Amino acid sequence: MNTLIFKDLLPVYKAKGPRDYKYRFTVFTPVFNCENSIGKVHESLLNQTYKDFEWLVINDASTDNSHEVISKIVETSPLNINYVNNKVNKHKMSCFIQSIGLAQGEFLLTFDGDDQCYPHALQVFNDEYESLDDNMKQKVAAVTALCEDQHGNLVGTEFPEDPFYCHTFEAKIKNQIIGEKWGWTKTDVLRDIEINPEMLNIGFTPESIIWSTVARSGFITKCTNKILRIYHVDVEGSIMNTPMTSRSAHGTVLNGIGHLNWFFNKYFFTAPVFFLKMIYVMLRSSKFLKIPLSAYLKSIKPFFVKLIVFFLWPFRGLLR
Repeated sequence: MNTLIFKDLLPVYKAKGPRDYKYRFTVFTPVFNCENSIGKVHESLLNQTYKDFEWLVINDASTDNSHEVISKIVETSPLNINYVNNKVNKHKMSCFIQSIGLAQGEFLLTFDGDDQCYPHALQVFNDEYESLDDNMKQKVAAVTALCEDQHGNLVGTEFPEDPFYCHTFEAKIKNQIIGEKWGWTKTDVLRDIEINPEMLNIGFTPESIIWSTVARSGFITKCTNKILRIYHVDVEGSIMNTPMTSRSAHGTVLNGIGHLNWFFNKYFFTAPVFFLKMIYVMLRSSKFLKIPLSAYLKSIKPFFVKLIVFFLWPFRGLLR
């Protein structure tokens, strides 16, 4: 990390052309201590009316009996299962990057190890894409739907119309679309994103840095207000739950610098509070890192952001 600047770690999209795939979907499940819930995930996939998919399961060095439970499922299940048992914990982002390289499906859909979905989910996802004309199929890199929690409550907000076509970052700040959503992304597009391995080594980086790379590369997402996933809230021991440490601070800072460089100049006056909060979180996270101010200033592009960081740097220890 001493020889690299944050901006050198940011993902870059470079189109390389289409590839051949064995399945329509790769349903990817990252697992960490899901011995009590992975069976429900398997049941959801068994019940799918659309069958052209593989189930890619990556067990991220669970400390419970997840490996034994998954192994039994693999032995008896009629599904096409590719099971990978990581011996060392990598965290969800690294598992996701791992899944991109392993996927044999044209569309990659993440389905967490403690969630469920409705039997028509994959059919709806496929139909939503097939309803596009050839021109739109080139532009659309993802299809996204809604979630409800285990109590039947809608998670987050609906889309303003159905279908709704959007640049995902712009939709977040302009349309105030919030809350958990669920959707697939073209595996080709994800494989065309070049990842600096050091980005994964420095700590836990949010997946939003990948979705924003897709959006800033000119692709759009088709959104539907159909509810397809049951998202279990308040789950303890999730692969997602990571307290703020130097490992998570690196990723938070990198994610902040990326979004500020990519979107600040174009969207600041649309959502000033959003960007000011991002600067605040970045500065607060920097307290956990032994990285000099110069590394930040070399990586941050917007001049106004540079000024804020420069003047607030001596006071960042006061941020809570």
